[in-house]
Amino acid sequence: MKRTLINRMLRSRLATAGAVAALSLATTVASSTVSRADVNGLPIRHVLLISIDGMHAIDFINCSKGVSGANNGQPYCPRLAALATTGVNYLDTSTSKPSDSFPGLMALVTGGSPRSVGAFYDVAYDRSLDAPAQTTGNGVAGSPGACTPGAAPTGTTTEYDEGIDIDQTKLNGGAPVGVDGGIASIDPNRLIRNPANGCAPVFPWQFIRTNTIFGVVHAAGLRTAWSDKHPSYSAVSGGNGNNVDDYFSPEINSIPVALPNVPGCNPLPDQTAVAASNAWTDSFQNIQCYDSLKAQAIVNEINGFTHDGLHPAPTPNLFGMNFQTVSVGQKLIEKTVPTVGGYIDNAGTPAPGLVNEIQFTDAAIGRMVDALRARGLLNSTLIIVSAKHGQSPIDTARYLGISTSPGDPITTSPATIAENFLPFSESPANPNGIGPTEDDVSLLWLADQTQTETVVALLESTSPTTSNIAGIGQIFSGPGIAQLFNAANLDPRSPDILVTPNVGVTYSGSKKKHAEHGGFAHDDINVMMLLSNPAISPRTVTAPVETAQIAPTILASLGLDPGQLTAVQQEHTPVLPGFFFDVNFFGINFFNINLP
Repeated sequence: MKRTLINRMLRSRLATAGAVAALSLATTVASSTVSRADVNGLPIRHVLLISIDGMHAIDFINCSKGVSGANNGQPYCPRLAALATTGVNYLDTSTSKPSDSFPGLMALVTGGSPRSVGAFYDVAYDRSLDAPAQTTGNGVAGSPGACTPGAAPTGTTTEYDEGIDIDQTKLNGGAPVGVDGGIASIDPNRLIRNPANGCAPVFPWQFIRTNTIFGVVHAAGLRTAWSDKHPSYSAVSGGNGNNVDDYFSPEINSIPVALPNVPGCNPLPDQTAVAASNAWTDSFQNIQCYDSLKAQAIVNEINGFTHDGLHPAPTPNLFGMNFQTVSVGQKLIEKTVPTVGGYIDNAGTPAPGLVNEIQFTDAAIGRMVDALRARGLLNSTLIIVSAKHGQSPIDTARYLGISTSPGDPITTSPATIAENFLPFSESPANPNGIGPTEDDVSLLWLADQTQTETVVALLESTSPTTSNIAGIGQIFSGPGIAQLFNAANLDPRSPDILVTPNVGVTYSGSKKKHAEHGGFAHDDINVMMLLSNPAISPRTVTAPVETAQIAPTILASLGLDPGQLTAVQQEHTPVLPGFFFDVNFFGINFFNINLP
């Protein structure tokens, strides 16, 4: 009766930011150590966080229930469907905005948006920093003399992807012999520099402005591990870069090579995509070999070893990985093989190539679940499956890329229209640069911020409804930017102008894709989210939630105070609703909503 009464009292509180204020109270009392954290009365000792990049809520609905036109109408993700029988499924989940991998990942591990974290895109801009000493692998121009300690910064394009690797063509990012990647793969000379800190290079974990769940969990004396697609995503560590005890990051944009330790991948199954010009994402089959590396790392960690299986280690209390396979299945056009990806219709019916990628990912997650069960860890593990970003458009027929062919509707991009107003490192007119930040969104940082209204007027004049050569849907500037992010005149990382195109329009210029992500469209930001544990009764939550709520929920599930996350403090990010959540902070019980 007492518990029921408390739940009723907290229903209204948890619908507001006051819930986080209550959770944050513990940090003003003492340290992060807490007595226990229970989900439906069962202690949680491990959290396995999985990001299936690109996986929409509709993808999970279709694969778990079956859909006419795919796999003979039969379900094709049985292991995920089984997790849902003891889980909470969230249908209206939104990723970060922009919905790119870097801000999407940061939302998962910080509880914050670009407003607090400062991560807008793998490639973005910062007016308070200076260029690297050496040109990056993707073309951000470097110069040893471009930064003067203590001097006013000139501003620079920022890059946190494969371009900061020692050698981005290598699977281990060019790390020393015998090292399989991770932080050792980062070339400090290719990092942007901070003139306010003696022009020291800005490592990924220093670039983000907030701490992360890995820092909080590590500080509590618990073990952490993570696997991702770039060494640069070691940003998940936060702090001093040592908060992830076991970080594994085979470079996804390296040249595909045979993988002797992965069954069926020596040689690689798709020999049409192993040239020096290829990456793992250029093949429906080879990307499965790449993701198998990371999936095996998780199984090794579950079984009491380091990610490579070579050294005994406790199973991490917080660990996980991202899958790229589904994202490739959604957007790749591989002309050398008959496999077709993407979707057949607006209902999200997947083409055979995408069905196969979802089946692969489902089976890989199944192996993790089996390993947890075999080790007796399943009951004490909270499994969270979501995505850094979605993919747009689901209706593949609506895809429109930039083309110069006569009669094609999209012939240019906002950055090209405004190129005379952009810093040279951001301008499409720079023949050697990395280019502007444009996928199915366009982020514009101006060389002179006082010209914002002039540039907006230029964009407006070149996008009339009768002849929209850039497919411009909506333009955000001034107060519109301040609504989404920090005001551009106050935050050196906020863009001056943001352009969201019409649905299906993308500015990447690639001929290998029929979908993209990064924008604000529904298909970009709506993703699946499933929280599973044997003690959870199955239910579906239709209330809007965000992937940023995963971070405080993870800490609470491990008995740690979500209020220790600085982004949670700044943005008042609440824990997720939908299951009974009993956390004792220094003798104070907090309960989440227990839906019928």
